[in-house]
Amino acid sequence: MKAVLLGATSGMGRALSRLLAERGESLFLLGIPADDLSRSAKDLEARGAREVGWLECDLLQPKGFAGALERADQALGGFDLVVVSAGLFGSQERLEADPEFCQKLLAANFANTVAFCEEARKRMLPRGGGTLCVWSSVAGERGRKPVILYGAAKAGLTRYLEGLDHKFRSEGLVTITVKPGFVRTSMTEGLKPPPFAGEPDGVARQVLRALDRGTPVVYAPPIWGLVMLVIRNLPRFVMRRIGF
Repeated sequence: MKAVLLGATSGMGRALSRLLAERGESLFLLGIPADDLSRSAKDLEARGAREVGWLECDLLQPKGFAGALERADQALGGFDLVVVSAGLFGSQERLEADPEFCQKLLAANFANTVAFCEEARKRMLPRGGGTLCVWSSVAGERGRKPVILYGAAKAGLTRYLEGLDHKFRSEGLVTITVKPGFVRTSMTEGLKPPPFAGEPDGVARQVLRALDRGTPVVYAPPIWGLVMLVIRNLPRFVMRRIGF
């Protein structure tokens, strides 16, 4: 397997990249900053990756996506897996108070992630496809008071990925949507963990199984699949009353 990973220097993306390295896969890391990429590349080489390359690529700078994927393509001699775990998080209170950061989060978590996926899709389909694995969130399952803006971006991303899978799976492009609940990472540092909080390594093992099987949707930890089944079916007046 030859994989390009955007966001593999921390959290769940780093945990998944380590599992791929231990299987001896060839990896190319995209993200920021350069120091983190360099350190992660050395770590993955030590863990058994066949080869590891890296290049700075900022999710907030979509003009760089095509060039970054082209460099990854050249370095790996083609790729058949693209993982996007990069993104931004902000509380509803912060996003309401800081319009500039809100705009960045909405762009990073929806428009720019879609733009990156489109660049990847254009390269993978003509040579028979591959797998596109992208982190969305359970926050996009319903309109929820604590995560209105963050959840809206993830809801849009989830629908895009679902449509992509419907349209192109028959042509060889498998799209996997990862929907984590609360996971203890640097992104959630300082927040009170709710029941069913997960760990990055556990999520990574789930995602690796999904990559092997072509599972289209991954709730992580798995209990969030049942929780969201209930939430999706709650009447609107009940959603309005509860604080979830």
